Amino acid sequence: MPLTGSHNFGSIGETRVTFVEKGVEENRKDFLKQLLEHNGFEVVVEEAKRKSEDDPQLYTIGVTDMVFNPTIWVYQRKLRTFDGRVVNQDYWEQRSEDTKPQYWNNGGE
Repeated sequence: MPLTGSHNFGSIGETRVTFVEKGVEENRKDFLKQLLEHNGFEVVVEEAKRKSEDDPQLYTIGVTDMVFNPTIWVYQRKLRTFDGRVVNQDYWEQRSEDTKPQYWNNGGE
């Protein structure tokens, strides 16, 4: 799910959350949960309802910090990887392990 500027919040169960991503598969859920918990957030996960047993199980991920906005935290370089590097957009979206701090690609290197 691409980063957007919107700040979405609501509830998962009885817990008020800021939604991080909705409709994600299990590997994405695991990645985000581990990354966010590593950065000190309390993560809440909810299984989405499936229309049939053949549909893949999807998840909604939220954090209990009501002011958290993934876009702001990524672009302001506030999130860290497990080895202390800065999380950039490509790392957040699991497109690359390269965590050079710039969020743009000017065609070089």
